Amino acid sequence: MHRKIAVVVAVVGFFGTTGAFAQNYPERPVEITVPWTPGAVTDVLGRLLADGLSAELGQRFIVVNRPGATGGIGSAAVARAAPDGYSLLFTAAVSITVVPLFNKQIGYDQRSFVPICQAFKNEMAIVIKPDSSIRTVTDLVNAAKARPGAVNYGHLGVGSIPHLAMLEFSKVAGVEFNAIPYKGDSDVMQHVMGGQLDFGTVVLSSAVGSGLRILGIFSERRNPKTPDTPTVKEQGFAVAPSSFGGLWGPKGLSPSVQQKLSDACKIATHGERYSQLAAGMAQPSDYYADAADFARSLEKDAADKAPLVATLSTVN
Repeated sequence: MHRKIAVVVAVVGFFGTTGAFAQNYPERPVEITVPWTPGAVTDVLGRLLADGLSAELGQRFIVVNRPGATGGIGSAAVARAAPDGYSLLFTAAVSITVVPLFNKQIGYDQRSFVPICQAFKNEMAIVIKPDSSIRTVTDLVNAAKARPGAVNYGHLGVGSIPHLAMLEFSKVAGVEFNAIPYKGDSDVMQHVMGGQLDFGTVVLSSAVGSGLRILGIFSERRNPKTPDTPTVKEQGFAVAPSSFGGLWGPKGLSPSVQQKLSDACKIATHGERYSQLAAGMAQPSDYYADAADFARSLEKDAADKAPLVATLSTVN
């Protein structure tokens, strides 16, 4: 009898402590890992979200960049962190749903994280030098047919959405390109402008205002930010991969802390500063989703990307 009472007291004490922890959270600065280079779209949005969370929760949220391995290096660090809400991850879904599929040594999988909120959606774009004789996506395909495997392009890293988009595009168009991975869009665009690359595939918001010409957008419809730029689908090639991302915590994060962060994330992403920046960075109107919808999108993304990921061992 005394043992049963002790167990009940212990359980009540545990949940009481958990509730008090959530109520007081955060009691010290929170680190948000962005596993991409400074200045990248994800980095910029992550920093603004951190500002919004700081304002909502009354504690500093600090962004730390840990780029590499298509977001895998920084994501792995958060997967190993204590699930106390003080180590969070802000990245594109590809780091969570795709990287573990082709990099078995990365040390985590999709179940290593708890989704908190979706905070962005991105479309990919094909960019080329402004003075290039290639004017359309069809021109690009014809150039690749004339020089199989010799037309170079840069992308954001093996298994990234720009890379997967081009793998699918190559298959649909029946051509071969020479893919070269980079750590960030800025490096890709610099080498396209400098002539070291024939073209690049980057996030649309990186391409806007870069001075490069956008041949086409991988999307179901034109983006209001670039209304005169046709989609790749409009030009005869049915390729439009999805890209989205947001905030995660490591597996084991308290549901009450997750909810507190999710509530603050909703307010922050709908604030004037974040909304204005999102619009300026070519984000669609439905860039935000709560934890439940975010989780459902992640499951679908993993299933959709798996067939393309299976080709990574044989195709660049």
